[in-house]
This record gives sequence, structure tokens and C-alpha cells, in this order.
Amino acid sequence: MNVCNIIPTTAAEHIAKKLEDGRGLKIIFPDKNKEGSRYFPDGEVYTRLSKINEINGRTVVLHSGAPNPDKGLIELEILLEIISRDSVRPIEVFFTYFPYARQDNVWKIGETNTARNLIEKLVNYYNVEKIYIIDAHFSHREWVKNYPIVNVSAVDLLKNSALAKYPEIIFLAPDIGSQKRTGLKGTEKKRKDSHNVEIKEITENVSDKTVGVVDDMIGTGNTLVDFYDECRSAGVKKVVAAATHGVIPSGAEKVFQKYDGFYLTNTVDNPRANIDISGLVARAIRDYK
Repeated sequence: MNVCNIIPTTAAEHIAKKLEDGRGLKIIFPDKNKEGSRYFPDGEVYTRLSKINEINGRTVVLHSGAPNPDKGLIELEILLEIISRDSVRPIEVFFTYFPYARQDNVWKIGETNTARNLIEKLVNYYNVEKIYIIDAHFSHREWVKNYPIVNVSAVDLLKNSALAKYPEIIFLAPDIGSQKRTGLKGTEKKRKDSHNVEIKEITENVSDKTVGVVDDMIGTGNTLVDFYDECRSAGVKKVVAAATHGVIPSGAEKVFQKYDGFYLTNTVDNPRANIDISGLVARAIRDYK
């Protein structure tokens, strides 16, 4: 059996701990410093792979882009520098949550496509051969086709979890982007700023029914709160939230308190996460060889 090395960053350790050693996966945790920490007192990350000489063959760096996207990217790059310098091949990266994913296009003068820039750097500088992303916010963008990106969907996992309790549920998406990513019908959303959105009227007949809203991420939670209110205005009996990434804990808590049912994966280490994606991660790594 060919063993695949899994090296988690700090933000993805909660998932790596659920991945079993054996069955083709070997989990290698980076070392801690003399104080038993992964960070120095000034906040800089300490990154060391003392077992680098034992690492050979296919290697996947597992990373979540939250809760600290900037620190996380620095740690990710240090790990990639260490293993690429040691000529470990092939190198792959698995993002359970991709940071800066919403900055995936140039909308105004003076902006840049930050998501694409990061992908470019991973492929061209660190020689990353495959990049897995769970429910990438930019999965529907045309530029994605130019890179070795594998979009791993958690939508079925979320829907099946909700269906087990609400077999009569009707699934909808809260905006156009989510409709493209999930293939579900839904509403249109107009974003006023980073905190405020406007949900347009639900066109589906949802009166006296159970509706499940499926979204890729919960930030401030305002989109799903507005969606809930719109559902209630439309006569919905119960409203259930199902989301992949709980990026901001306070936003996830706001949605949890508002909705009749709540399903959130642990792509980000969020206290309200109740759906484990470690099995999804393991299957994706084994399937794409």
C-alpha cells in the first residue's frame, strides 16, 4: 500500500486528529517550540518538521483558512518551503476552507484577484500538483479551469444530515452564487456592504413547508438571518440552515439561535460545528491519485 503523508497546519489539527493513521494515510504533526506552543509570544508562528527525513512520496498539507487567515497562510508557506526544499514529491494542498476566497475577481480599479494569485503561487512557486478545496466560493469561475483544483462538495453531506430529521424538507439557496455552486433554486441577494444584505422575495411555493437553506459559508450571519425572516413572511413552517464553513463564530451563533434546525461542518474549528468532514477529506485524497 502506498502511504500518503498528511501534514496539518495549526488551523486544521482538529480535522487531522480525526483522520486515522493507517489505511494509506500517515499523519505527521509539526513540532512545537520549547514552550510547547506553535506560536512565539509576539504572535509569530513556529514551524518545524523534525521528521522531514522520514517523509517521502505523496504528501498533502492540510489547511483551514480560518480563524486566522493571515497567520495561517504564513504557516502554510513555511511548511511548503520545508518540504519542497527537501525534494518531497508530489506535493498537494487540501484547503478545508480557502482564505480570501471571496476576493476571486477584479470588480474595481486597483483591486486584484487574490484567490487566483494564491493558487498561482502554490502551483508555480511551490510546485503543488493538486489543490483540493471544500466548497470553494469561486468554484463557478472560469479561471478555475486553468488550475489543478479539485472542488470537494459537502452539500450532499449537509443535505443528507438534514433529511434524516426533516424528510419533507425543500432545499433552497440564498443567492445567485450559491445557486451556481449547489444547483439549487433560491432567491437573489443584494449585498449593501460587508455586514448588510437584502434578500429578495422567495418565488418558490414554500407556504406551510419546511425549507432548508444551503450556503457555503457563515460570516456575520446576516444573509441567513434575512433569509429566515423572508421565509417566515412567506409562511414557511420550519426553516433549517445548512452551511459548510462557519467562518465567524458569532455569526454561526446568531444563525443557530434563529433557526429551527442547524447543520454546520467542521471545515473551520467552530464551536457550533456538528457535522464532521474528516471522512470526506480522506475519501477525496484517496480517490484523486
